[in-house]
Amino acid sequence: MNTITIISDIHGNLPALEAVLADIDARPPTPIYCLGDLVGYGTWPNEVISIIREREIPTIMGNYDQGVGHSSDDCGCAYKTDVERRRGELSIAWTNAHTTDDNKAFLRELPMTRPVQVGDLAVLLVHGSPRKVNEYMFEDRADDYFERMFEGTNADVMICGHTHLPYHKVLPSGRQVINAGSVGKPKDRDPRACYLILTANGRDLHVEFVRVPYDVERAAQAIEATPEEGGMPHPYAQMLREGAG
Repeated sequence: MNTITIISDIHGNLPALEAVLADIDARPPTPIYCLGDLVGYGTWPNEVISIIREREIPTIMGNYDQGVGHSSDDCGCAYKTDVERRRGELSIAWTNAHTTDDNKAFLRELPMTRPVQVGDLAVLLVHGSPRKVNEYMFEDRADDYFERMFEGTNADVMICGHTHLPYHKVLPSGRQVINAGSVGKPKDRDPRACYLILTANGRDLHVEFVRVPYDVERAAQAIEATPEEGGMPHPYAQMLREGAG
């Protein structure tokens, strides 16, 4: 195959996923892959998982999938403040309580990485990094950091998620790192959902980030409709509106 579509970091945001899949379905058909984090922060964990399962979209494990799949109180996230950490604890507690046992079993069985051949390029799909599901491969890291990530792989291209910040980086070796951004919780101040289309002509690579408007208010108000105590933290609603943290 020469073209693939990548979605990532849906985070229980059903309106965003529905809008992205409608946009994808309106285009010429391509294989779709998901980089994980189906759940957390949003209020539709089961509905999102059901769509992924029904459409049989090959999916790898995200850190939130790992945590919820094992009914853990740790999502493997990095929080900068005590306030953020407390919100994260409330988010995973709510998600654990509202995700079915069957869907948790599905999350537990997701693979950690997936190799894909696109044109003449060997592509490796990861959530955080090849070595840790919750490692943040930020764009501003040094080139030698990214080059080390390719050690022990035969990949020409690595596609990651986790940071919710889309980028395309070409390394001195010619290898490439791409972050697919986030369908359900963008953090680049653009509230529209983001996904990736990757096309290879031999070894030439074309990378397209697609931004899709969706019913942000529906997703935000669903968060705000949960109880103040024991619900999904309400500040996440405004973050969706602003495309922020």
